[in-house]
Amino acid sequence: MNLLESEAKPMSNEASLELMRIAIEKARTTMNQDFGGPFGALIIDRAGEIVAVASNSVLKDHDPTAHAEINAIRQASQKLKTHDLSGCTLYTTAYPCPMCLGAIIWSNIKKVIYGCEKEDADKIGFRDDFIYDFISGGMHDVSVLELTKKYRKECLALFDEYQKKQKQLY
Repeated sequence: MNLLESEAKPMSNEASLELMRIAIEKARTTMNQDFGGPFGALIIDRAGEIVAVASNSVLKDHDPTAHAEINAIRQASQKLKTHDLSGCTLYTTAYPCPMCLGAIIWSNIKKVIYGCEKEDADKIGFRDDFIYDFISGGMHDVSVLELTKKYRKECLALFDEYQKKQKQLY
């Protein structure tokens, strides 16, 4: 089953549209304040209650990770006091970039409703295609990632320590 189209609690088209409009208005407000791009996100819980509403704040926060979906996930996690957002649904104004999609998967959100397609973001100058190309190309571009084997032994020792202490996996 496709993550972006998985089953969720049924919601009327009118209610779903209203949730998307809230995300759009949040994005429009902060976009016009020059906080970031035209990206807004909203998370609802299992009961359909709004848990978080956020927008892109990359420019305001001087943080390249401050995308709407990331900000919404951070808000929802803090409000619900958990890193596991199972049962939540995320509404977003655009198809999530690879970073946001990774955060969505890590947070266990299984349902994502999005407005614009990734090509729409590309048309207005956002460069998600670079990341998609990097991933589909096998992630071997050494100008981006360089494996330095001389540190592997020390890093593996840290991993072994974590495993031996039976620390929580997430």
